[in-house]
Amino acid sequence: MSEWKKELIETNRGRFEVFVKGEGEPVCITHHYSEFNESGDYFAETFIENNKVFLVNLKDAGNSDKAGNAHELSMVDAVLDLEEIRKVYGYLSWTFAGHSTGGMIGVLYGIHFSSSLKSLIIVGSSAREYSSTSSRCIYNEGHPKFKRMQELMELLKPQSLTGDERNRLSKERTQLSLFEPENFEQYFSKNISKKLSANRLNFFSREQLIFDVTRQLSAVRAKTIILCGRHDVQCPVDFSIEMSELIPNASLHIFEQSNHYPFLEEEFEFKEVLKSVI
Repeated sequence: MSEWKKELIETNRGRFEVFVKGEGEPVCITHHYSEFNESGDYFAETFIENNKVFLVNLKDAGNSDKAGNAHELSMVDAVLDLEEIRKVYGYLSWTFAGHSTGGMIGVLYGIHFSSSLKSLIIVGSSAREYSSTSSRCIYNEGHPKFKRMQELMELLKPQSLTGDERNRLSKERTQLSLFEPENFEQYFSKNISKKLSANRLNFFSREQLIFDVTRQLSAVRAKTIILCGRHDVQCPVDFSIEMSELIPNASLHIFEQSNHYPFLEEEFEFKEVLKSVI
């Protein structure tokens, strides 16, 4: 598997580390608190067969600029940063695809800059705070695996972790969000690795408590495709259904044998859906 090409992009809002791979129509991908590198990302790899993918490290992630103010770690600022990156690359519009917290950023992108989007792809995500309102969410205290997930999130924050320690903890954390956890090795067989930005994760933990843009979803005018696993424990499927009902002309596809990673758990079907979109 070839590595992603690293680029450092200077914009009016700072310098950003971007990894590029593939040819074709442009697709932008990011995540709220992931730190990407040349090995890429499993979600992003789904798009490279037919698209040129731009995988963005937001501020305080990887070699992108550090945030000078706390608000620069917000999802709104992330959207503003992505817009500046799009302009530097010279695209009048592109597709944005976001998984999980990346999808939450995507929702805001669609609300405020639909004219910059050829299409909007939201996977396993939500337009509002999800943990306190659904006991089906693993971040809800009522979920039987809530405590262990919290422990793992904290254990993964230190930058001093050895590679083996990080891999072991990451594997256990990911298995909590698979419909068939015994298939972990099959799904995650590529040489892809990434870290978490502790500063961004800590900010998100507070920001998500007041996050709710459901009343603004009618402002999304971009072609929107919402995808979710039926058994998603991170952003339960009800939140995807809600978005599909509130975003004008949005389409919804639910993967019946998937949890939080339908692009791996039902890879063939997921890619077939994408072919009809971009």
